[in-house]
Amino acid sequence: MRDGPNIAAIAAMVGDPARANMLTALLNGAALTASELALEAGVSKQTASSHLGKLVDGGLVAVEAQGRHRYYRLANADVAGLLETLMGVAARAKALRARPGPKEPALRRARICYDHLAGDLGVALFDAFLHNKWMNPGPENTYALTKLGRIKVQTFGVDISEIEAGARPLCRACLDWSVRRHHLAGALGAAILDQVFYRGWATQKRGSRVLEFSKIGEAGLKRVFAFPEPPPAT
Repeated sequence: MRDGPNIAAIAAMVGDPARANMLTALLNGAALTASELALEAGVSKQTASSHLGKLVDGGLVAVEAQGRHRYYRLANADVAGLLETLMGVAARAKALRARPGPKEPALRRARICYDHLAGDLGVALFDAFLHNKWMNPGPENTYALTKLGRIKVQTFGVDISEIEAGARPLCRACLDWSVRRHHLAGALGAAILDQVFYRGWATQKRGSRVLEFSKIGEAGLKRVFAFPEPPPAT
């Protein structure tokens, strides 16, 4: 037997259809009860509790008790990144689910991935940071803000010193399942999305990961972060 991480154990936990549906439901960053996750998975509450116990023991899901209720959420941003990457692999392999829900174009346009912006707009934001030389590549899919980048995000309302004090990487690339390119994750990605909500530029569609930007909000995002102009159609 080879030494090292046991990826088979993690794959087995994610691979069960009911558990996969539960994990996907938690990708919107919300904390849900076992009853709510049972509905997402299409199983009984008792079965859902058994699945959730395995996910908690496996380190993929965290649980918090509040009063008589227990709330479940993804354990960390790494789990969210893993799920987004698996979605990309599934999309390329055409392993798609026929399940009622948000229209695919809306998910592709803008959605929440754990706590940061994903989809077309999330990838465009990541590209803008590189194009405008606001961040430089670092080790292990992380990026470092340049002096210009720090000024840009601070003028947007992000308290850099506060989010740098945490253990989470400041800028991280997260592979976007629908665009198959990176969007901006990490503490900065979360802080930017917080500011988007604070300014009223976008709202999260109820019961969905879809982010609905107003015309003013989308224009504001593109203007503030100087999105590169798309190439002309040929």
